Amino acid sequence: MAVAIALHIDGMTCGLCAKHVRQALEEVPGVRSASVSYPQRQAAVEANLGATVDLTSLIAAVSALGYRAQLAETLGQPSDLLNKAQERLGGEAKCEGNEAALHVAVIGSGGAAMAAALKAIEQGARVTLIERSTLGGTCVNVGCVPSKIMIRAAHIAHMRRTSPFDGGIAAASPRILREHLLAQQQGRVDQLRFAKYEGILASTPAITVLRGDARFKNAHTLIVATADGDTREVSFDRCLIATGASPATPPIPGLKDTPFWTSTEALVSDTVPERLAVIGSSVVAVELAQAFARLGSKVTILARRTLFVREDPAIGDAVTNVFRTEGIEVLDHTQASQVAFVEGEFVLTTESGQLCADRLLVAIGRTPNTRSLNLGAAGVVVNARDAITIDHTMRTTAPHIYAAGDCTDQPQFVYVAAAAGTRAAINMTGGDAALDLTAMPAVVFTDPQVATVGYSEADAHEAGIETDSRTLALENVPRALVNFDTRGFIKLVVEAATGRLIGVQTVASEAGELIQTAAVAIRARMTARELADQLFPYLTMVEGLKIAAQTFTRDVKLLSCCAG
Repeated sequence: MAVAIALHIDGMTCGLCAKHVRQALEEVPGVRSASVSYPQRQAAVEANLGATVDLTSLIAAVSALGYRAQLAETLGQPSDLLNKAQERLGGEAKCEGNEAALHVAVIGSGGAAMAAALKAIEQGARVTLIERSTLGGTCVNVGCVPSKIMIRAAHIAHMRRTSPFDGGIAAASPRILREHLLAQQQGRVDQLRFAKYEGILASTPAITVLRGDARFKNAHTLIVATADGDTREVSFDRCLIATGASPATPPIPGLKDTPFWTSTEALVSDTVPERLAVIGSSVVAVELAQAFARLGSKVTILARRTLFVREDPAIGDAVTNVFRTEGIEVLDHTQASQVAFVEGEFVLTTESGQLCADRLLVAIGRTPNTRSLNLGAAGVVVNARDAITIDHTMRTTAPHIYAAGDCTDQPQFVYVAAAAGTRAAINMTGGDAALDLTAMPAVVFTDPQVATVGYSEADAHEAGIETDSRTLALENVPRALVNFDTRGFIKLVVEAATGRLIGVQTVASEAGELIQTAAVAIRARMTARELADQLFPYLTMVEGLKIAAQTFTRDVKLLSCCAG
């Protein structure tokens, strides 16, 4: 004959939670079997007659997974045994007539972390946010914000030096005062960091900020080496890992012994080097290469294959042509086999000979900041790139630990990170939210800009989708014509069987402004014909989407300039 113990369990969000709780309870000594109901938030534990099953051990087993348990008959009443168990686990005791707020630990303070922390307190949780460095993470401090300011300044310098209207507006070679530009840039960074991070945290009492370096002690506890040299333990009900990523360094012999730049150092340099070599061929490499070139550097890019090799080949070709026209040297299929720093200059050895530069920027991608977290102690799995593996709800392989942002296997964009952080907080507090990335727009802030959303032709074919596509040259877009800037194209990819739009790739001066319309069209499952029938304001770049859609059924060269 067995003795049954009934438990009430809070915090389960799905049937998988119930399965994990059942398995944990059945591992407690003396337990014969357990059954768990997620909808009823109940567990029934059977112990063999004569066996001693410690209630504290049952509660501890559930709490170790991030859920909260108490005897069913004590629900809503204070329990000395329950309080003692939670105190031993580092959690909060129940208050008379109230349930302690769910405690969420957030590691990091960037876009994903802040979005999650704010949503979690909105959902009634209390949050401990742990940051080892500057509040705000990569985007506002050393990423999106300072880079776009620098790129904009470089664009202004370029337009003063040369434009399609030089025949009627006298051009002038601008004097670049980099130290003044840097002061302006950092001033705006400081302003935004305070407004969007420091100020919000200081005025939100439900979020406790702990400055220090966190690592997991076990699946339910963090050890934080604080900034003052002390060590603290932080127990949690749920945890979000949002530690971001750092610039990657390739294993080129000699490189680590040189004072090379990553994007971090390049963005805070108060000088513009006379000669700049760039190793890399994707977003950060090309954005900063063009910015420095327009501020006065002689720039050479070493691309292991071609620019934007993972995108539609037309994108890399278009950007390469623009760069070469501007005097940027693009060396395709070129790698450095050795790097040295000799008498104040960098010497790069390649298969084509030696390349010398005053500065070297290495921008080959970013590596997730996960190695110091001791993730194994918490049962959190990473992939071969050290990125945390998560599901569509942002849950890791540990059921009560979530992750979001650049430290995960999701695309490394701050808007993806913020969206993931918000959804993770909803799920940590009992909700059910997923992140759908099927129509995720992406923008590269070169001039002209690069923007993509959905499938490229190659991606679609790899997924087994038969496609039809059209590419529209920008001399067919009135906005580009009146700008006297027809560099680039708009390409639409449709599903052949249905005509439904599934992807857009574009290189254009305002590509970043038009790509969201394409994303909405894909999300709405519009066909190319339906897109072509929409009203678009005349003399806008986004009108190019309509014209590109019209090319599936007619010759747009035979249409009037604003034909519907």
